[in-house]
Amino acid sequence: MKIALIGYGKMGKAIEQAAKARGHEIVSIIDVDNPEGFSSPEFRSADVAIEFTTPSTAVDNYRRAFAEGVKVVSGTTGWTDRMPEIEEFCRKEGATFFWSSNYSIGVNIFFALNRYLSAIMNDFPQYHPSMEEVHHIHKLDHPSGTAISLASDLIRSTDRIDAWTEDTPAPTQLHIGHRREGEVPGIHSISWESDVDTITITHSAKSRMGFAQGAVVAAEWVATQQGFLTMDQLMHRIISNTKLIDILK
Repeated sequence: MKIALIGYGKMGKAIEQAAKARGHEIVSIIDVDNPEGFSSPEFRSADVAIEFTTPSTAVDNYRRAFAEGVKVVSGTTGWTDRMPEIEEFCRKEGATFFWSSNYSIGVNIFFALNRYLSAIMNDFPQYHPSMEEVHHIHKLDHPSGTAISLASDLIRSTDRIDAWTEDTPAPTQLHIGHRREGEVPGIHSISWESDVDTITITHSAKSRMGFAQGAVVAAEWVATQQGFLTMDQLMHRIISNTKLIDILK
């Protein structure tokens, strides 16, 4: 498969390594110093472009890739208030787009555990949830896209929680704390606390390689698909256990 990289920071380099290890060819690398690369024949030859850049540039990157007929897999967070715009563009113009707040297979299993635990805790009002996420100092947005996805799932499953906040929470709000430290790839913890005990689930990434490998796996799938695509659809293909699939819905 031919892959174009949009963004060549630490994640872009990790994706390059993961893609080559799986036998793929990197045909184009676009970064801040060569935006003209979008119009190159090398970029247009890509089966999929994998994009990890910044919130302020992401949507423009998608549109430039779509204009060249290239499918996009993106992991950029902090821009998703414009997601309906991209979904509508895919529907009307036939573009193909896949986005996830986190490409780690382990994190996506963690998403399923969060949904399952939240559904259980809906019947135990003595417990109140909170969340903390920790990332490297280069991450611009907070809370992380992964934390927002986790919060959204928790809110859907828990009747007494109707919103998340980074400020002092109201009784019906989930507090999300964030820290930026060193080169931490990503840690997400969700706690349910009562007067007598605390239940906590945590996912801690050891390196960026898990995210990079997941992005390449997504690109392999997207290369054969069309339209606006989601991680839930991909995970349904990966996971064969039907009970877990029901939780992921």
